[in-house]
Amino acid sequence: QVQVVQSGGGLVQPGGSLTLSCAAAGRITTIYALGWYRQAPGTQRDLVAMFTSGGSANYGDSVKGRFTISGDNSAHTVTLQMNSLRPEDTAVYYCFAEGVVTTIPEYRYADYWGQGTQVTVSS
Repeated sequence: QVQVVQSGGGLVQPGGSLTLSCAAAGRITTIYALGWYRQAPGTQRDLVAMFTSGGSANYGDSVKGRFTISGDNSAHTVTLQMNSLRPEDTAVYYCFAEGVVTTIPEYRYADYWGQGTQVTVSS
């Protein structure tokens, strides 16, 4: 069984910084990508940033230049450094593990979500 565990988040003033961390745990063979989506009330869940097994980072347009994702593919972990935070960044942030391959007890290819963590940017 695969678990996606995330930490970080909280309340910060506009212009401030926060760090989110995520780890995928279990009998994992490979993961295609690990990263973050976010969802504000009444909106759809949108891409924030993803880090692929090839070492590429992809960002949503609204966070480019302000957020940085880094990862350790061997440890199945990612960190999202969020700088210059704005009130519109307020949302629940979900870690997403895409294309997780496990082979015990049998081959399985699936996606997994973390439990979500609140980020609030407000003065």
